[in-house]
Amino acid sequence: MPETVPTVDPRRWKALIFIALAQLMVVLDATIVNIALPSAQKDLGITDANRQWVITAYALAFGGLLLFGGRVADLWGRKRTFITGLAGFALASALGGAAANEGVLLGARALQGFFGALLAPSALSLLAVTFTEARERAKAFGIFGAIAGGGGAVGLILGGVLTEYMNWRWTFFVNIPFAVVAATGAYLVIREPAGSRNPSRLDIPGVVLATLGLVSLVYGFTRAESDGWLAGPTLGLFAAAAVLLLAFVLVESKVKAPLLPLRVVADRNRAGVYASLGLAVIGMFGLFLFLTYYLQIVKHYTPVETGLAFLPMVAGMITGSTQIGARLMTRIRPRLLMAPGFVMAATGMLVLTQIDLDTSYPALILPGFLLMGLGMGTAFMPAMSLATHGVQPRDAGVASAMVNTSQQVGGAIGTALLNTIAASATTAYATSHAAGARSRDLLKLQSMVHGYSTAIWWAVGILLLAGAIAFTLINTGRPGAGSPAASSADGERAAEGADEVPVPVMAH
Repeated sequence: MPETVPTVDPRRWKALIFIALAQLMVVLDATIVNIALPSAQKDLGITDANRQWVITAYALAFGGLLLFGGRVADLWGRKRTFITGLAGFALASALGGAAANEGVLLGARALQGFFGALLAPSALSLLAVTFTEARERAKAFGIFGAIAGGGGAVGLILGGVLTEYMNWRWTFFVNIPFAVVAATGAYLVIREPAGSRNPSRLDIPGVVLATLGLVSLVYGFTRAESDGWLAGPTLGLFAAAAVLLLAFVLVESKVKAPLLPLRVVADRNRAGVYASLGLAVIGMFGLFLFLTYYLQIVKHYTPVETGLAFLPMVAGMITGSTQIGARLMTRIRPRLLMAPGFVMAATGMLVLTQIDLDTSYPALILPGFLLMGLGMGTAFMPAMSLATHGVQPRDAGVASAMVNTSQQVGGAIGTALLNTIAASATTAYATSHAAGARSRDLLKLQSMVHGYSTAIWWAVGILLLAGAIAFTLINTGRPGAGSPAASSADGERAAEGADEVPVPVMAH
């Protein structure tokens, strides 16, 4: 039977606008609240012990439910799930912006995480099934990758502007116009390809085990930051996460319609993407966290100036993704973009380990930011495309959810791990230099900068490890060329049955 040529959606580029807008909103929300948090804490009387829950409530719901959201997208329809996620996210944002007390704010953050878990995987899987021609796919994922990589830094800028010139509540309200425009455009423009859903029943045991396992893992790292790595609650949460996730893998290997078909993660290319992206995000989140505090506390930047200081990184990410990654992806193997991209980002991070009390922004911080942005943009673009490499249409949502899960879990781990390293290094420096200190305030700042620098050194190593994993595991050829991975994907599809129609990821 001759192969059917896939129909090209004439409105696909318009659809990209609204998919990208929704992705920007989700990524912005991961950092925009950080800068507003001190103001919200003061206004609502949130204690220091509870303030972390403004971030953690979102992270737990989002990270724990992403696989569920990806499966719902495959089952219910990606367009419907996408629009539902946007509407729910807008309502949760309105609730958060209008919060009169701590409980309402934390509940709104958890709701944002829930609807974000529906929205993020449906956005990426819509992109995967909409753009099927190799060159167009490269351009589309270049734009999407730039947003995924640079949106967090844009959130710092926007959060600073809104907090300083308006009110912390606008860091929530700003999501509403994003969501309304994206949902309206999606309803009018996006057309989901026929026959790409997975009608199998929802794997309830898998949902429960995956959600509880991921929540335990993310919460474990959060508790490690406050209680210590060897504290009873921390170790208990890590043990529970290990047992639950192992049980999840066993269940998925037995059930007829698994939440996460193991074929999705068994492919070495997709596994390489999930692992390397998760590690890279650990380094990135650490950088955002430490450089934000460094610029505001040590260099005395205002929230707006702090946000603007990150602009060169955003520009570098956009350039690396759209001008380097997208242009070269159809010419060279993805690993030859991802591995050098992560190494370039590590080089930028290496420059930033040299920060001191009187560091010049143009001479040191600016070059570090530019290298970080160019490297991450170059690596993120092919990574986002490969996240759905060779998957069947019915698995596109859950494959997309996996890349979001790796980033979300990586972000939670990065914040806790690097913050703990920085705090330990800060304490050790202050203790060892207390005798000869000329000023307690000066010693406090010096200790703080030493802690940041130490944690950034760790981030350098983590980024280099991400590059090594990408180079080792990812062996697919350039789009349109034969490769071992292509053969593997073909074999995988053949094993699943001749009636399955593959996503034309590498269309000629």
